[in-house]
Amino acid sequence: MATKQGDLTLLQDSVAQELLQSRLPARLAYDWLDNSPRVVPIWFHWTGEDIVLGTPPKAPKLKALPRNSTVALSIDSDTWPYKVLQIRGTARVEMVDGIAPEYEAAAKRYFGEERGRAWVEQVKSTGGGMGRIAIRPEWVAILDFETRFPSALSV
Repeated sequence: MATKQGDLTLLQDSVAQELLQSRLPARLAYDWLDNSPRVVPIWFHWTGEDIVLGTPPKAPKLKALPRNSTVALSIDSDTWPYKVLQIRGTARVEMVDGIAPEYEAAAKRYFGEERGRAWVEQVKSTGGGMGRIAIRPEWVAILDFETRFPSALSV
């Protein structure tokens, strides 16, 4: 029997693990200060418990998330059959000096070790800190268009 959508044990599914280790950007959805929805592509790092995002200290999302920390995150493949990992949770924001270690890990995953290290050095040279956003999953769903379909297509 398939695990029900929403169950956190779906994070252990091979589709979820593939997407959490991929070089695909996540799409972070949150509410702006006027309650209008926003979606932004962003690098991420999966710690095994949290999805962690690093962002510049003046990023608009750092203004909005302390007021409404409920977010949704999607990691979507771009080839058929599409695979989608959907996560809902609460964002915890903190400002860190320098570069968040998870941001550095993400840079190396996305760019490779050498280019990732060079990217991090370039970001460090801009000075200042970074916003670290940690999202603990509270609800998880997987669509793989083979065994799990959107509810509108399910029989």
